[in-house]
Formats: sequence, C-alpha cells, structure tokens
Amino acid sequence: MKRKKAKVVRALPIGATINIVDNSGAKKAQIISVIGYKSPRKRLAAAGVGDVVVVAIKKGSVKSLRKNVAYAVIVRQKKEYRRPNGLRVKFEDNAAILLKDLDSCEPLGSVIKGPVAREVVERFPAVGKIATMIV
Repeated sequence: MKRKKAKVVRALPIGATINIVDNSGAKKAQIISVIGYKSPRKRLAAAGVGDVVVVAIKKGSVKSLRKNVAYAVIVRQKKEYRRPNGLRVKFEDNAAILLKDLDSCEPLGSVIKGPVAREVVERFPAVGKIATMIV
C-alpha cells in the first residue's frame, strides 16, 4: 500500500451503507471500522476513496457471505475530492470491493463493475488489473 496523493475527503462514516461492485456475491455492506484511522478522542471514524475498511455484509446472492465480516477497499464516493492538478472528482454512488485478506490486499472477485478511482489503482495495483474502467 502506497500513500494517497490526492486530498480525499473522508465522507463515509462508520455505519454508512455501501454497494459492493465486484462479482464476489455480496451486494450491500455496512462500514464497521476504518483501518489505520487516527483522530481526536470520541470522533466518529470515516473513510474515503482508497481506504481499507471492515464491513458487515448485509445483502448478497451467496448465503455464506451474508452476516459475515470482511475487509473492503472504497473505490468510489459521492462527495467530491480534489486531485493535485486541481481537478475535482465525484461519482454517482458509494462503492467498495471485498478483499481476500488484509496482508496481501488481493481482491476477492475477478471483475469490478463500473469505474474505479485512480487513487485506488495507485495504492492497490491488483485492483487495477481487474478494473474495467479507471477514472
């Protein structure tokens, strides 16, 4: 994992529901915690594009995935953020993909539906290999 270069706004707090956009079988998930988040005491942790989060899977086609806890990477967010060249980027939905484990950061699915932010691909090259579109 590399550092993020853009000033990504952390717009997804704990408890936010996000879409899972890979073909792992999960459809919706709820953010439980954010990995590596540091803040003042009693502040609610939040995540942005490129952050690794712990999610509880709420809906899915595969029964074995539902009601489980997994790691995920945020690949899109509705709230706009600014890139170093001055460009502002925002997407139509909040979306994530599931990871196999935290150490390798390999995606669980083999295809990602929809666009993926460039900040995610710079930080996780394995995600870029299976992405259909990089914005």
